Amino acid sequence: MHLLGYSALVYVRPIMDGEPLHKMLAGLDGNDVTYALRLGASTLPLNERIGGVFTIRFTGARTCMSCGKRVKKFYGQGLCWPCLTSAPEASECIVRPELCRAHLGEGRDPQWEKDHHLQEHFVYLSQTGGIKVGVTRSTQVPVRWIDQGAVLAVLIARTPYRQLAGAIEVDLKRTLADKTDWRRMLQQVEPDPDALLATRDAAVRGVAPELLQWMLPNEAPRTLTYPLPGSLPKVTSVSFDKLAEVSGRLHGIKGQYLLWADGRVLNVRNHSGYHVEVE
Repeated sequence: MHLLGYSALVYVRPIMDGEPLHKMLAGLDGNDVTYALRLGASTLPLNERIGGVFTIRFTGARTCMSCGKRVKKFYGQGLCWPCLTSAPEASECIVRPELCRAHLGEGRDPQWEKDHHLQEHFVYLSQTGGIKVGVTRSTQVPVRWIDQGAVLAVLIARTPYRQLAGAIEVDLKRTLADKTDWRRMLQQVEPDPDALLATRDAAVRGVAPELLQWMLPNEAPRTLTYPLPGSLPKVTSVSFDKLAEVSGRLHGIKGQYLLWADGRVLNVRNHSGYHVEVE
């Protein structure tokens, strides 16, 4: 198993109040997606645990994922209030890349913007439930697709910085969605490369003329297969703010979701910074 950006997998016994949870590490073995749970500095392979009893327990402690301080409450995805309002990873252009100012030498932290956003970016189409358009830094391909639960994806534009990729995305959102309902994404989805490529061809033809030079009309799509043996008839999202422990037979994994056989699902990324123990 190879997790993109990481090598050795080591599990270290947690401290008394658990370890802060991070978004799951993901990689590819051919087209098969592999996962590991990241707990502080430790990693725990997950694919081999599917089908067995898996317990994850919130200890009550929280750590801000930006400044590292212990906090009583999060105000964003694993962020304390000061970091939500000042940290570059919480700036508006994370969600709306067309607002990025890195190419102007501006932003909450110009050096961070230079390192992360004044870099090559791609616009892509992905099939999750339906077909959507998205933007990601080149170093995050295919991790971004895995995090979104895409079963099929294709690059459609390459740009030298984030704002320009965001401008292309905005142009394409006139006719394409940029979000997928998480319940639909967690169902078994059959890849449809013909539909994806037809959508790509229409997008290339319909993009504004001043953006056409950045388009990629001939990229091959990539198929992704998840450790999810079948759809569950009903899924219910759970949160550590209301339920301190989730335990039972682990049914599968897709996107950033752990799925238990009884239909409960946990969005791991949304619980970044929560301290947990795992059994």
